[in-house]
Amino acid sequence: MKVMKFGGSSVGTVESLTNVKKIVEETPGRKVVVVSALGGITDLLISTAKLAVADDIGYLESYARIVERHLTVINGVVPSSRREATESMVRMMLDELANIYKGVMLLRDLSPRALNMIVSYGERLSSVIVANCIKGATHFDSRTFIRTRRASNGTDVLDADLTNRLIVENVCAYEWDTAVMGGFISSDVNGEVTNLGRGGSDYTA
Repeated sequence: MKVMKFGGSSVGTVESLTNVKKIVEETPGRKVVVVSALGGITDLLISTAKLAVADDIGYLESYARIVERHLTVINGVVPSSRREATESMVRMMLDELANIYKGVMLLRDLSPRALNMIVSYGERLSSVIVANCIKGATHFDSRTFIRTRRASNGTDVLDADLTNRLIVENVCAYEWDTAVMGGFISSDVNGEVTNLGRGGSDYTA
């Protein structure tokens, strides 16, 4: 089995994603494909959150750029037979994100929990898109098997033993040729969304 990691610049544009599709589909054997958010999207998610918490109406324009980027990529790389279903899934997640931003603005509160949730949408969106553009790929939500624990310094770190067990139960137990997932996002023992920080998907891949 091969593990293939594609960072933000590799999944940043229609052209780069077309290349990812070609590389994965032409690589023989069983493969796990770990992807980051679309290039620049993580920073945009964070900056939009900061505008929202400051009650800056400009957050709506920033959010619109997030929507446009993802829909442009779908139209450019997802085969027509799966495009409508993919766009429907992505729009549903984008609507959830819009509601979170609105809540941040109304409450004037951007807690670490809220920011973790907002940032998670980068990989959640990109992994769904990539899974639907690659022939025969199966999507897995990494939040269901990458687990973190709270370290003594208050940071979230990988719970390797639990993660490995959950990978066996939630990924290896199924039949697939190409598995596509994020690697930066995770959850804690209470099911709250966490993340492993920048470069986290390199580590978990």
